[in-house]
Amino acid sequence: MTDVCKVLAVLAGLAIAGRAGAASVPTPPPADAIEARAIFKALVETDTSHSHGSTALAQAIRSRLLAAGFAPEDLTLLAPAEVPASGNLIVRYRGKGKLRPILFMGHLDVVDAKPEDWTAPPFKLTEKEGFYYGRGTIDMKDGDAALIDALIRLKRQAYVPERDIIVMFTADEEAGGAANGPEWLLKTHRDLIDAEIAYNFDGGGGTTKDGQRLFYEVGTSEKIYLTFTLETTGPGGHGSQPGADNPIYRLGDALQRLEAFQFPVMMTATTRASFKAMAALQPGPDSGDMLAVSGATPDLAAADRLSAKPYANAELRTTCVATLISGGHAENALPQRAKATVQCRLMPGDTAANVRAKLVKVLNEPKITVTQDAPPIISPESPPTPEVMGRIAATVHSMWPGVPIVPTMATGFSDDRQTRNAAIPSYDVGGMWSELGENRAHGRDERVGIVAFDENVEYAYRLMKALSSAK
Repeated sequence: MTDVCKVLAVLAGLAIAGRAGAASVPTPPPADAIEARAIFKALVETDTSHSHGSTALAQAIRSRLLAAGFAPEDLTLLAPAEVPASGNLIVRYRGKGKLRPILFMGHLDVVDAKPEDWTAPPFKLTEKEGFYYGRGTIDMKDGDAALIDALIRLKRQAYVPERDIIVMFTADEEAGGAANGPEWLLKTHRDLIDAEIAYNFDGGGGTTKDGQRLFYEVGTSEKIYLTFTLETTGPGGHGSQPGADNPIYRLGDALQRLEAFQFPVMMTATTRASFKAMAALQPGPDSGDMLAVSGATPDLAAADRLSAKPYANAELRTTCVATLISGGHAENALPQRAKATVQCRLMPGDTAANVRAKLVKVLNEPKITVTQDAPPIISPESPPTPEVMGRIAATVHSMWPGVPIVPTMATGFSDDRQTRNAAIPSYDVGGMWSELGENRAHGRDERVGIVAFDENVEYAYRLMKALSSAK
């Protein structure tokens, strides 16, 4: 039996077993639900967009955890000296120390929001029509609140895990750069967050359609961000005397060749399992093709048909696309220079050198230079092994019996790339459910369901307790 089949067999077995569970979804005890909502309100109503930073909120969380009984030495607040507003809080919940720690991840920063674009104040938690509205409600202060409440609840119960639990609340996931919390902590304070495995609440979660639960996703990998600058020059001259050596035309012709090019199909353990599961979960005209690409040798004709849809294409191969272009210096002069930015998302296992070589070959123009803007942050796949997926599935099915569980690869990226690059396997395991097609993160009127929030709070508590007690 292949690894993909083993994973799907384990998940199918757990799903069948889960159907015997209670029909109603568990929620926190009333006192914990009230506390979690108060935490959520405080998080959302603290503006942590890049211009404000995350330090004030990290300090407030630390104060709350001190009041809950955590020792000061187990609550470490750190920020780079050159960026004091980019504060990070590392919480250590002490266990028996019999096993290596596990790490839970959540970022505190949010993208900015213009009040005039919203129907409710973005930095105020507004309850309306069954939803909480506010910046960060889904990305990702809902997850932060659930993690904080889980820590407090376990502390109140005097729970002693088999291993230490580390939770890091970090800065600058949205802004990136040198002050990105996990990247900076791994470079300067790795001992504080070093762990056997990491669980990120900034990803994963469930999808509903018309209120019916479809499936729960566990993020096991993500594509790798890489940017190239293409540049070409020419002699220029007076605009009244055009000649053959025009950098804009040269670059345009090369970009047309790039547009027509597809990188080879490149499957991973995650994408094989994901396509195989989706073929069964979403029967339709593409099901046969999804099944055909999920085998040890993917059917390339089926892959070509699936590639007509942008998301499926991105799951099948590395992609590169022109996103910016500029050229010329005056409307009455022949251009002396033309530039384009080509943004690539690499499959796990692909390399910058391989992609650049393919770009040079496809552009087929010696007068165009291809320069890599920055080294990629390698993000290897965290394998969806039966053991890992089974442990996560057990908690998911204690909440939502019988829900199919699907390992997925994100086409974007998150802080997982930092921990995975540091050889800490990382999995996206957020407990929030959202409607298929709704994507308000980073957008106007960001929101999360009130009931869904309560369920996520209970799920975070159960998951933290289960994973820290696992033998």
